[in-house]
Amino acid sequence: MSVRYGIIGLGNQGSSYYYNIFANGKATDATVSAVCDINPAKLDNIKNNEKIENVAYFDNYIEMLDSGLCDAVLVEVPHYLHPEMVMECLKRDINVICEKPAGVYTKQVREMNEAAKDSKALFGMMFNQRTNCLYRKMREIIAEGGIGELQRVTWIITDWFRTQQYYDSGSWRATWEGEGGGVLINQCPHQIDLVQWVVGEMPVEVNGFCQYGKWHDIEVEDEVTAYFRYKNGATGVFITTTGETPGTNRFEVSGSRGKLLCENGKLWWYKNEIDGFEWSKTATTGFDKPKCEKVEVETDGNNLQHVGIINNFTAAILGKEELFVGGSDGIRGVELMNAMELSGWNNGETIALPVDEERYLRELNAHRATSRLKVVDDSKVSNTAGTYGGK
Repeated sequence: MSVRYGIIGLGNQGSSYYYNIFANGKATDATVSAVCDINPAKLDNIKNNEKIENVAYFDNYIEMLDSGLCDAVLVEVPHYLHPEMVMECLKRDINVICEKPAGVYTKQVREMNEAAKDSKALFGMMFNQRTNCLYRKMREIIAEGGIGELQRVTWIITDWFRTQQYYDSGSWRATWEGEGGGVLINQCPHQIDLVQWVVGEMPVEVNGFCQYGKWHDIEVEDEVTAYFRYKNGATGVFITTTGETPGTNRFEVSGSRGKLLCENGKLWWYKNEIDGFEWSKTATTGFDKPKCEKVEVETDGNNLQHVGIINNFTAAILGKEELFVGGSDGIRGVELMNAMELSGWNNGETIALPVDEERYLRELNAHRATSRLKVVDDSKVSNTAGTYGGK
């Protein structure tokens, strides 16, 4: 049996799935049966370069969902529309993968998750970075107690450099009304998901220091430094920007028994011979440290990215595998994004999690009310294949 996929949204990501995964034969037991976009030029782009036979074309996604042509759907549209379209799929018991992020604000995402409970369909998130063997191994080591009690989480992810042309390429980009945010909601949803998935817990408080249009002519944040506090007193720092080059991607998690460092495609484990807390209590001198061994961690080497998520989702539909990333997981990253953004709007105010959903939506809507969409040609599509790498 071949699972029939529909794609809603033929921008950069939707077109990439069509050409680079389905048309290239990388999708197992699956094909594209229908595509949808409200922009005729984007539909024509697929028609004129058709790589898959018997594809139906729609300019109305409800009509596509009601056509009976789709067993599963990929939602690849601007962020505000993700929950609405996912819920329409779930209402019809059509299996659906939601592109990151799950939504712009948690209230909207929570409604989507509730709808999923009443549906017979599978619901997944496109958290392709969870397939990365380095992050999977970090999660495994931490869960097994390999670094002891959590002390510090640090992720510097500043290699998202974007030009002004990138921001000017779409009317919705980098606007409160069109996108709902900047580097946090566009570039960093994977890292914001991973920082809680790998560590195995969410912070309890967040301070966000956001700078809006610092490096580009945009109205949303293009530089952020966030401070996390965890329930045991551990702290964390999350730093990101689209204005720095060459930038850095360094993820470090420290604990009483050592630390994990992920950088430049390698994972290093610093193993304390004795737990640091115990050593401190029993040491007879003021400066000695426990012996520490540094080892490069072996992994299974698999990093299947978007192909891995789609193929797992297909296999789960067919009853061959367990679903790797459930859609309900998406709310955690949105919660963290909302906390950083809300704090940034309020001079670094400490925000307790879970976020006050009504307050966040109220302040977001105030920003949307003065948002300015750009007047540009939204018909152009860029090939994003190879741009995500280990990020």
